[in-house]
Amino acid sequence: MFGLEALELARIQFAFTISFHIIFPAITIGLASYLAVLEGLWLKTQRPLYRDLYHFWMKIFAVNFGMGVVSGIVMAYQFGTNWSAFSEFAGSVTGPLLTYEVLTAFFLEAGFLGVMLFGWNRVGPGLHFFATVMVALGTLISTFWILASNSWMHTPQGHEIIDGIVVPVDWLAVIFNPSFPYRLTHMAIAAFLATAFMVGASAAWHLLRGRDNPAIRKMLSMAMWMALIVAPIQALVGDFHGLNTLEHQPAKIAAMEGHWDNSSGEPTPLLLFGWPDMEREETRYKVEIPYLGSLILQHSLTEQVPALNEFPPEDRPNATIVFWTFRIMVALGLLMIATGLWSLWLRRG
Repeated sequence: MFGLEALELARIQFAFTISFHIIFPAITIGLASYLAVLEGLWLKTQRPLYRDLYHFWMKIFAVNFGMGVVSGIVMAYQFGTNWSAFSEFAGSVTGPLLTYEVLTAFFLEAGFLGVMLFGWNRVGPGLHFFATVMVALGTLISTFWILASNSWMHTPQGHEIIDGIVVPVDWLAVIFNPSFPYRLTHMAIAAFLATAFMVGASAAWHLLRGRDNPAIRKMLSMAMWMALIVAPIQALVGDFHGLNTLEHQPAKIAAMEGHWDNSSGEPTPLLLFGWPDMEREETRYKVEIPYLGSLILQHSLTEQVPALNEFPPEDRPNATIVFWTFRIMVALGLLMIATGLWSLWLRRG
């Protein structure tokens, strides 16, 4: 089909599924914690606006939760359909990790979700708040196990390969693999950031249409405070994650930087823009800043960043895709930081 092989078609299908799916759990994680904060503030202050915001976002949370479950089931099936060989090879690790997620996080969420959604007038306020907190905790536990599985696939340890099959020998090493803390923190913060901007965008939409009331203003204010605080933290965590990736997956860093050659012996520049050409093994039309690549990734003005030509062609990521998706991510992150700072400036006015 269109000259694509089965592997490429499987990647495209799985990429579509996971790109659609990740929106819903990310918003679910952030909204669950937001709802817990709103209900806690309602119990403490008895201000009706917190109660009204809770009921407003609880409906959206319920839809997100349901969509996350059903789209996640499709994705789980694709482990067997698209990646059956990998599942046979590494299923003894990835299977139990996903099972632990169901046994701990999903059961916890499912056990208290009904009380949270339908128990406002049926149980006491303390019990209802406890149910909301348990659902929020369940989303974070779910993040823990999913990111443990994902991180292990990037930086595997704690296993042996016997007769062509992965056999876990140290579950603590499997779970707490080298990239796990960085990926877990990065994903959790990303969920909070995504939710903050969705809440803020919703409030802005209402304000632009003349629906100005204390609840809407409070919603926008809380979202912008979250963006102001969390977006810079995400940038810092991203830097630590990049250093971890440089240590364990240097080919990926070389692709992200569009960096091909270290033969000059000079420190690595930072390529702002360009077009990595996999066939010509060079980045064309590049705009670069000398020394900055080494300064950011090695925290040095002399050490070089690994280059793509240091790796066999079959071990090189597609630099064109990785290079530009990384820059889009950085641009969005800087825009989020700028939005948070802008909101702070407007508060001063």
